[in-house]
Amino acid sequence: MNKKALLIITILAAAVFMAACGEPAANIANSGNTNTANKTANNVDPLAVTTPTPAETTNNAPILSPVLKEYCRAKVAKDEAGLRKIYSSDSLKRFEDGMKQDGIKTLVEYLSIDDVTAEPCEARNEVINGDTASAEIRLKFAPNGIRNIFVKENGEWKMTDRPDTEASKAAEEKATK
Repeated sequence: MNKKALLIITILAAAVFMAACGEPAANIANSGNTNTANKTANNVDPLAVTTPTPAETTNNAPILSPVLKEYCRAKVAKDEAGLRKIYSSDSLKRFEDGMKQDGIKTLVEYLSIDDVTAEPCEARNEVINGDTASAEIRLKFAPNGIRNIFVKENGEWKMTDRPDTEASKAAEEKATK
């Protein structure tokens, strides 16, 4: 299995795991009649399924949005040079190793598993910490958004192939409280 496919599977597994996490249901054994028996003093059924509220938008990622927009443009246009320009050197090295292992000649072909279109292509809630940053990005293959890491190289912000799992976990915990 190539590294790209493994990365995507890992990201999806982490997203499913984080979505499934939350407070455990109250005494499921006694859930025969949930109409009145399991209601709290506020008349709320503790066993009812609720969808976590998405995190608030604190900013529209003014620094990282242009990088993501260029990524989407390059993916849609199948622009090899454009893709190579927006990715970090470490990410490109990992991609090239995977391409060599899989016998793939172009980065466009190697990244073709990601279904990216011009819309949605949004970044928000960026957090800059020196030469490292993260932002929640929304793309066709991640319509609910995932946090991704960006790095500054030679004065320019670059996208990485690494999701920000720690930030995603913290945001999920905050949303469920």
